[in-house]
Amino acid sequence: MKTTPTKGRAIALIPMLIFLILFLGTGLYLNSKGVDFAFYQLPAPVAAMVGLIFAFLITRGSLNSKMETFIKGAGESNIITMCIIYLLAGALATVAKDIGGVDSTVNLGLSLIPQSLIMPGLFLIAAFISTAMGTSMGTIAAVGPIAVGMAAKAALPLPLTIGAVIGGAMFGDNLSMISDTTIAATKTQNCEMKDKFRTNFKLVLPAAIVTLILLTIFGGSGELTGPFPFELIKVLPYLMVLILALIGMNVFVVLTLGILLAGGIGVLGGQMTLLELAKSIYSGFTGMQEIFILSMLIGGLAEMIKADGGINYLLNFIRKRIKSKTGAELGIGALVSVADICTANNTVAIILAGPMAKEISDEHKLDSKVSASILDIFSCIWQGLLPYSAQILLAGSLAGLSPLQIIPNLHYQFTLAIVVLVTITFKGKFNNRTIVS
Repeated sequence: MKTTPTKGRAIALIPMLIFLILFLGTGLYLNSKGVDFAFYQLPAPVAAMVGLIFAFLITRGSLNSKMETFIKGAGESNIITMCIIYLLAGALATVAKDIGGVDSTVNLGLSLIPQSLIMPGLFLIAAFISTAMGTSMGTIAAVGPIAVGMAAKAALPLPLTIGAVIGGAMFGDNLSMISDTTIAATKTQNCEMKDKFRTNFKLVLPAAIVTLILLTIFGGSGELTGPFPFELIKVLPYLMVLILALIGMNVFVVLTLGILLAGGIGVLGGQMTLLELAKSIYSGFTGMQEIFILSMLIGGLAEMIKADGGINYLLNFIRKRIKSKTGAELGIGALVSVADICTANNTVAIILAGPMAKEISDEHKLDSKVSASILDIFSCIWQGLLPYSAQILLAGSLAGLSPLQIIPNLHYQFTLAIVVLVTITFKGKFNNRTIVS
């Protein structure tokens, strides 16, 4: 429901700023001390709790009314839906990995790569695995060591090889039906996952094609030596989830069926007992603990800030600079970009920017699938470029490279940024429509 614009209250934004400053400041300090994964040493939910304490101190109203507002935001239906999907997605990813699904998928791709197309082949493998698994970090962890070995054996440029893997991982993370970024973007904008996928795909496909061409031209060729053993049956859970999600089946049903299929393959194939399957599912649940808790805390914090006029203040600041649908789309992109630069976490960035993006989208009559796509694409662009993002740091540590050696070789992220900005700007000028219809 669209809210009536009011002047708002700038001071209401202080709790959110405290969260961002604490989270970012700690990361910068630890990074200066040479700590590995510096921006991930302070758990984000703890930083959010500090901001929440300040919200209770400065927000107007009685303690009981503040608590009611917080609970309303933390328990909002989209937040709870998002959290349940996180749990199911984590369970599917863990069970599929435990039965050997990741190894089989990687080896299947490697066995199909022509030796003259190793570099674009790595991009495609990472893209498929990330789309299937819903995690860029998991993809980089799985494919990164293989890519390093391939670069050494085939005398390929290592920074470009790692750049191809990161690009494919971010491509899939942006599109995947079980990625937490997709879940957050679609739920905050109230749109269907399959609609957001189709909208996203029209934008990322040209960028992926250009990237493949660049990797073919500059990637060189080498020689792969196998064997690369795989079991096609272990790839089936990923394929089934992709197909069922694309045809529009309810996401809870899709993920549950994926867990059951992966678990059934594991139990019948002797990889695990029923008790081990239960533990694997629970391990997947616990792996989503941080984003689960953070989503609820940020939901409650955002509701308190909104009730105290902070969201209206920000929206009015942005509204004054938005004169068209094109401006609205760019404004949403700018919002989530700033959030990701500050937090180095694309899911957190979407959760932070999502409510404001929804207000802008409703006011300028943007299609919800468009605003969801913009949120996800811009957050993934920045997440795949920041030298202090977990993806770049992990890839760098696996390859023994500095982030500054990797960043110039991130062809997909740079190409996607150009494609999206050009599409938003010129499509709006030519026919006054949103980026895709």
